[in-house]
Amino acid sequence: MVDRYDIAIVGGGLTGTAFALALKHTPYRVALVEPRPPQEPTADWDPRVYAYSPGNVDWLRGLGGWAEPVRAQAIHGMRIFGDHGGKLAFDALETGLPELAWIAENGRLQSALWQAAGQAANIGVIAGQPESVVWGEGRHALVLADGRRIEADLLVGADGASSWLRDQAGIGYTIKDQHQAGVVANFETERPHRGIAWQWFRQDSVLAYLPLPGRRISIVWSTHEDAVPERMARSAEEFATDVAEAGHHALGSLRRITPQAAFPLKIRRAREWVRPGLVLIGDAAHTVHPLAGQGVNLGFRDCRLLAEMLATGGNPGEIGRLQAYAVRRMEDVASMQFTTGGLKSLFTNPDPLLRSLRNTGLGLTNSQDWLKQALMRHAVQ
Repeated sequence: MVDRYDIAIVGGGLTGTAFALALKHTPYRVALVEPRPPQEPTADWDPRVYAYSPGNVDWLRGLGGWAEPVRAQAIHGMRIFGDHGGKLAFDALETGLPELAWIAENGRLQSALWQAAGQAANIGVIAGQPESVVWGEGRHALVLADGRRIEADLLVGADGASSWLRDQAGIGYTIKDQHQAGVVANFETERPHRGIAWQWFRQDSVLAYLPLPGRRISIVWSTHEDAVPERMARSAEEFATDVAEAGHHALGSLRRITPQAAFPLKIRRAREWVRPGLVLIGDAAHTVHPLAGQGVNLGFRDCRLLAEMLATGGNPGEIGRLQAYAVRRMEDVASMQFTTGGLKSLFTNPDPLLRSLRNTGLGLTNSQDWLKQALMRHAVQ
């Protein structure tokens, strides 16, 4: 059985499903292929939580994807602390915006996007396991495990950092192992967070408190991989105490509501993002350190630009247009990888001179309103 589409997207996570939705008013027939479609959300809280820029949230709203069952909390301010007295604060009022970012659970947003994609007339939502690719001169064919064959002018790899489609294309990638892992969990807080996000740069780690609806937060504790087994072995009460103490009891005592989980932190970049009839987007093309919470935002900005460049119609797999897309996105991605990777290196370096300089730098930035405005203007896109 052969199904013919103009564009076939491999990966129905946040990036892939959002990209499919962004094509719903184009002349293209789109296939969205995902082996494990999202399940109906439960009342439980998802430890996989991301920060979304206001620009991306507005874009998702316009697509109909920022809706039920999404549970989201606006960030109205940020408080960033160095490891020796440095401090940097951002407030939404200073930027003239109602919020600096939004925090939402991965699973519920994916479910909302998936539901919206299933209602679009030109999108075929396909639950299936890709097994192989037949590369052609004009069109490529995606072969599923059940024997179905999906032909398309453009294959889109949106299947994450360990991209199957990237491997099928034989595209290598550079990797910078941070020898770190992010430990995540959700908590109830003694005191209200008032929409404030907190981040502490410590000599041995970076801890972030991300506000959730109600008196709840999600945390990301980036630490050396050697420290992860001990953190994972802590009981609910012990880990809650550890997190509260590391955060200087900014929100009082904490109660853990989801078990801690850990994921490795590695900066990747595919050596090629495009080929005739092939494009990689989101984590399949690039990953960044989670310090600024910008990984998923970079992926959404990939989607926004690529959908805009394809909206005029024509052959979506034409290499000239795909190359133009890649060139325009590389600067944004390289800048974010350099910034987040550099901050991580700066704050984990034990040199006492650097310790003084990095904390002084936070304070100087905090005193320069024009610089803070410039940083925020980029972050909210």
